[in-house]
Amino acid sequence: MRFRLVHHDLVDSTSERAFEALAAGDARHGDVHLARGQSSGRGRRGRSWHSATGEGLYMSVVLLPSPPPIAPAALTLAAALGLLDGLRSLGLEGAGLEWPNDLTVAGAKLAGCLVESRGLVPERPHHVLGIGANVTQRTFPAELLAERPVTSLALCGLEATVTDAAAAVLETLPARLAQARAVSEGLTRDFLTASGLRGARVAVEAGSALHSGVVRELSFSGGLVLAPTDGAGEAVALEHISRLEILGE
Repeated sequence: MRFRLVHHDLVDSTSERAFEALAAGDARHGDVHLARGQSSGRGRRGRSWHSATGEGLYMSVVLLPSPPPIAPAALTLAAALGLLDGLRSLGLEGAGLEWPNDLTVAGAKLAGCLVESRGLVPERPHHVLGIGANVTQRTFPAELLAERPVTSLALCGLEATVTDAAAAVLETLPARLAQARAVSEGLTRDFLTASGLRGARVAVEAGSALHSGVVRELSFSGGLVLAPTDGAGEAVALEHISRLEILGE
């Protein structure tokens, strides 16, 4: 995968710049939009991403995969693992994934990713993978901390720069994205390990239904397989899951 870097100063969102290039016909597979800061960075379910100027990684990658991903959820899981692989290569320890696309350390959010498509044509799929990571921040706004614990590479004891973080993620991302285009048990296996979901008791919201049980299996064809205490299993389609919570003992 060959990357072409497109640098911005302050923008609304790197993903919006990527979609603008796609609409204009100027985008190609592997374009990487990077910005010093964002005014309207976003995460999953419409949440905003705090984008302190010069202190975080704000990056969006144009994906025009051929062949297309094996399932809609495959790109999200691959992107999350690629992000985790990259930050681990910088020396990050104790990091894991929260379903489906957040990277945390000791329960504090450090990074996240979001895969989006607009006007998707099945035979010519296009996606924009947005990535945000806290890199050099040592303080965060009180309103952000009121939502949930937050951390950064600096607070985790790493002296990495934003450039270091971008280079590391772009180094590890292609291998994971390749897994999303082929039937690979490695992708789902590694995600179960990184998220701590294997054998965990969970509550899953899918559409208007709420499911609970112990995670037995994860696959793009069979979904998330849950087994209640009586041993009978049920499968929940990955694309229908809107919320997943690991329950205590």
